[in-house]
Amino acid sequence: MCHAYSITTNVEAIRQMVQTIFRFDVAANIGNLAPQTGVYPDMLAPIIRNQPGFRELIKLRWGLPTSSQALYKQAQDRADRIAKKQGRDLTAEEFAELVRMEPDRGTHNVRNTKSAHWKRWLGPEFRCIVPFTSFAEVSSEIGPDGKKLGNTWFAFDDSRPLAFFAGIFAPQWTSVRKTSEGMITTDLFAFLTTDPNNVVAVANPDAMPVILRTPEEIEIWMTAPWEEAQKLQRPLPDGVLQIVSIGNKEDPPEAVPFAPPAGDPQQSLF
Repeated sequence: MCHAYSITTNVEAIRQMVQTIFRFDVAANIGNLAPQTGVYPDMLAPIIRNQPGFRELIKLRWGLPTSSQALYKQAQDRADRIAKKQGRDLTAEEFAELVRMEPDRGTHNVRNTKSAHWKRWLGPEFRCIVPFTSFAEVSSEIGPDGKKLGNTWFAFDDSRPLAFFAGIFAPQWTSVRKTSEGMITTDLFAFLTTDPNNVVAVANPDAMPVILRTPEEIEIWMTAPWEEAQKLQRPLPDGVLQIVSIGNKEDPPEAVPFAPPAGDPQQSLF
């Protein structure tokens, strides 16, 4: 799954990318849109979302709500550990409070859109696009130095041009994101994944983000009924993306480009 990405463009570049299909308002928390060379789950990051009668560029927290079933299982496991430590079972009231306050770190990629958990947010009113300039898949493969390669960063080319993930957002969701914060209510977002193309499969054979490359695809995603919009949940053609850096926690535009091994140009990275 995509667990990190970068966004190193500016508001004007985003505006020019979508100007043929719509305009958007800029929320106060966007500021000057400073470059984010490493966006990770639960961080604030910019999206353009549908709102009643307008579109809005705004920063939200990355990570949609986890299913109640998964959170209940986490709370049950924690209750079992507490019961073992205290030598007694929790009361019904204690367990109910444990479930209510179970930390939800969020789900940052959405794959199974047939799940009842996600269906509530698949309509156009909950859709957004997530600007990015590169994204990372974590690889457990071992490099020449004997260490795991870690983040493998992908973009369309070394210049890292702007593109968009197909995203969805959940408005005003109440949960405990971090124990230190307690119960909060906030807007959340995530983006869809699909099967990987041949380039991304080198690092992650299971998934890649759903990427929108044209104004037409963006318009379909933001406006079309789900029966049409779901067709965009597909991998990019083979060979479209490339590896731009490996092993870095962040991916600044000036990062040293990835150099494939000398010899056979078709040689696998690993």
